[in-house]
Parts: sequence; C-alpha cells; structure tokens
Amino acid sequence: MGRKSLKEPRQKEIIKAFYKVAKKEGLEETSIAKIAEVMNVNPSLIVHYFKNKQELVYALVTYILDKYMLIYNVDNTNTPTLQDLKKLIDNLFSKKWNNLFDDGLFYSCYALSFRDKKVRQMYYNIGSTLRSKLAAFIELCTAEKILSVKNIEEVADKLFVLVDGSYFYVSIIPERKEYEKIIERHKAAAYNLLGIS
Repeated sequence: MGRKSLKEPRQKEIIKAFYKVAKKEGLEETSIAKIAEVMNVNPSLIVHYFKNKQELVYALVTYILDKYMLIYNVDNTNTPTLQDLKKLIDNLFSKKWNNLFDDGLFYSCYALSFRDKKVRQMYYNIGSTLRSKLAAFIELCTAEKILSVKNIEEVADKLFVLVDGSYFYVSIIPERKEYEKIIERHKAAAYNLLGIS
C-alpha cells in the first residue's frame, strides 16, 4: 500500500496559518514570509504547495466561503417543521457566524471581487448556492403547509439579501444593545417576508 499524500493536509495547514496572520495583520500586509514565520517553516515549503500569494488568496477565499456556508446549514432531507424553520431564521440572525470567520477578513476578501474575476465568480457561486438552499427549504415548507409562499425564488432572494445586508450592517455596530435591537428588527422582517407571525 502506497503512502498517503500530505498535499491536502499540508495545504489546509498553510491556509489556516494564512487566515490567522491575515486576521491579525490584514490581507494586504500578509506575505508568504510571514505565514512561513508563524508556521516555523521555510517559505519555499509554502511555495511548493501554492505557486504564489494569489493562489493562496483563492484558497483562503474558498476556506472562508466554506465557513460561511455553515450559517445556511439547512437539512433538506427531512420533512421540515415550523420549529426547523424558526431555528433556521434564528441561526441566520445569530452571533454564531462570528465564531465561524472574521468579519474584517471576510469583507477584505469580498473587496477583491471588484478587482479579480475569479474571486467575483467564487462569491457569485456561493451566493447562488445559498439562495438555492433557501429556496429549496422554503419550497419544502410550502409543500408541508408550514408556509404559504407564492414566489419562492423571489422570497428566497429577498431573505438572502436581508441576511447578507444585516451581517454587513451589524458588523460596524459597536453597542451590544443597539446590535441586538437591529438583529431583532431584521429577524422580524424575515418572519414577515415568510408570512410567519
């Protein structure tokens, strides 16, 4: 039996170190040398797995977007209940996402989408996937008579925009009470959009 490749675990280790350094120093200020220093390895090891910083950035964006997907963790295999729907809305508007990824780094990567077509496509793909997941879940809830949604795609799109806009907006709110008040308002708007009291 052959030896197992170290490529994938090593790449993940490098990406996590890149995330850690970029979170502290900023995306633009992070270099292969700084990542190597944190990992206590020679920079050539990083270049062995990623040709340049651009490849590393693409891997980092993928890493962050994979974490972002977890917010929209919807189980479309079971028959949904009203409780499942409410749990999803609560998760979408909770602070749990703060534990998944750093806001500053997420938006630094997002800013790259205005200059880099590949990053733009990555963000577009994740947005489309998330809206599709929401639409599929709303459709299941409608089929089970939990919801009475006529234009499922439109409602899923508006819900996605509400959640995404809410994340951006509350990420700059310094006061916890104000933050919680805004989140509750946005959550109520999501319930209203779905026709739930």
